[in-house]
Amino acid sequence: MNNRWNLKNKKALVTGGTKGIGKAIVKEFIDLGAEVIVVARNKSEFITLQKDLNTDKISFIEADVSSIGDINKIFYSIEQKGNSLDILVNNVGMNVRKKTIEYTIEEYNTIINTNLRSAFELSKLAYPLLKKSEQGNIINISSVAGQTHIRTGSIYGMTKAAMDQLTKNLAGEWAEDGIRVNAVSPWYTKTPLADTVLKNIDYLKEVLDRTPLKRIGNPEDVSAAVAFLCMPAAAHITGQCISVDGGFTIYGF
Repeated sequence: MNNRWNLKNKKALVTGGTKGIGKAIVKEFIDLGAEVIVVARNKSEFITLQKDLNTDKISFIEADVSSIGDINKIFYSIEQKGNSLDILVNNVGMNVRKKTIEYTIEEYNTIINTNLRSAFELSKLAYPLLKKSEQGNIINISSVAGQTHIRTGSIYGMTKAAMDQLTKNLAGEWAEDGIRVNAVSPWYTKTPLADTVLKNIDYLKEVLDRTPLKRIGNPEDVSAAVAFLCMPAAAHITGQCISVDGGFTIYGF
């Protein structure tokens, strides 16, 4: 394979890498030759993933990225593992679906800290390592909810819109350091987070009616876009928000 189209000798950190889109990204990276550090809260899920992949190019850090203390622990662990990093994927995300007036301050803080503050703090701590790489990449897993109104709740949409703007700011600020920053924005994808609403047949029909390609996305649809953006082949792409949405965001009435 041409060296422009693989991730050989790259070291990646993927948050929330044991299920859903994160799991697909980890598998994609491994297949393309990268070494991957998986961050998640559940070690048993990682053990299952490790057995499935059957590779020594994967390691685990148990952490909750909504906690600043755990974020610091992640980078202490990376320091112990060789202090190098080429790719950061800010994938962790969560949601509480409610009407705006029903949210509690605790729910607000949990969603903000998990989805947005984690990406901000992890990117800051990764910066010196990505700069040292000279081919550093940050990929933020955003959502079409950051671009338009969908029925996922206002706080979730806020975090994803802010993540898109963070992507653009960091791309401009860190370009001179050889760091590219992009975002990938899925529409409904077959993950545990989406399954909770897609099991409603009427809701599923509404989603498909608004999707030109007429299907729910697969995690691999997203992981392929993420992997491409990290490859040398994408060396002139930065500050972009790419929607993996089956055409949802282009649909008018």
